[in-house]
Amino acid sequence: MSDEQTIAETPNAATVQSSIPADELARLSDDIISALKTVYDPEIPADIYELGLIYKIDVEDNREVKIDMTLTAPGCPVAGEMPGWVQDAVNTVEGVSGVDVQMVFDPPWTPDRMSEEAKVAVGWY
Repeated sequence: MSDEQTIAETPNAATVQSSIPADELARLSDDIISALKTVYDPEIPADIYELGLIYKIDVEDNREVKIDMTLTAPGCPVAGEMPGWVQDAVNTVEGVSGVDVQMVFDPPWTPDRMSEEAKVAVGWY
């Protein structure tokens, strides 16, 4: 198992200790999440992080970021493009050595994954 730090994960996922100093990992984590919040689902007026489309973010010791994400529906018209948008956004974060984005559909996305901010943005509050 490689040394990595999980920033965001689905329940019950394992976290492994990182050799990245805690203050640097905190900055990377904040910057990665900020970068993810610049990517929007073109059909929904909320960013993919707040929509709950990001299932897991791992930062490895070599500062490569691995992201598991999903879509609101498998037939989403931007399914082929969105992983590239995520990769491009996270690659702009200082200190990131590379980004690998995997599309997953298990568990399926549901509106329960949305933050209150996203629910407000789509008018559900």
